[in-house]
Amino acid sequence: MPRIAGQIDQAKTEAILDAAVQVFTERGFAAPMEEIARRACVSKQTIYNHYGGKAELVRALAQRRVHQVTAPLEAADAAENPRDALAGYARILLEAVATSSSLGFMRLAVQSAVDMPEVGRAMYEAGPKASAERLAEFLAQEDRAGRLAVPDPLLAAEIFRGMAIGSLQIAGLLGMTRDLSPDEIGRISEEAADRFMKAYGR
Repeated sequence: MPRIAGQIDQAKTEAILDAAVQVFTERGFAAPMEEIARRACVSKQTIYNHYGGKAELVRALAQRRVHQVTAPLEAADAAENPRDALAGYARILLEAVATSSSLGFMRLAVQSAVDMPEVGRAMYEAGPKASAERLAEFLAQEDRAGRLAVPDPLLAAEIFRGMAIGSLQIAGLLGMTRDLSPDEIGRISEEAADRFMKAYGR
């Protein structure tokens, strides 16, 4: 099948996104696209053809992360087991908070938001905002199915995200990263899911 103009294969897409994370984290969003292209072993024009510019590249990075975070909500048994789906969602959020590379990229986005507002907007819209909206869709689905009672799904989604990561993300962004063990991440995730189910369960 002929490739659509601007389309690249999945392997190149992943290589570009992986290289972008490395380069942006090391050198900031002002880093040249040439360096990303060099590390991804593609031409600079390939990146521009596919993403258009840095804002859309950052948007793609955020979207990839959201797919990872929301994966537990897409599992085959998620609808029938909302508590486990929520715990899985919380676990991936916490793993990001506990990972220095993820925090470093978020810290960079915050620092760059004033000088490059289009990058900050892309990061927020395709990242935290999209993640919360997907969780809200899941909660609305559970409400319609009668498994949860969620009159305001988006508000409930924000509440759950706050329960899951608490002040850990803020601490990490301020350079006070707390190294959470897998057991601690699991315990916090389970606790957040249990308390949410008590508050919103039917």
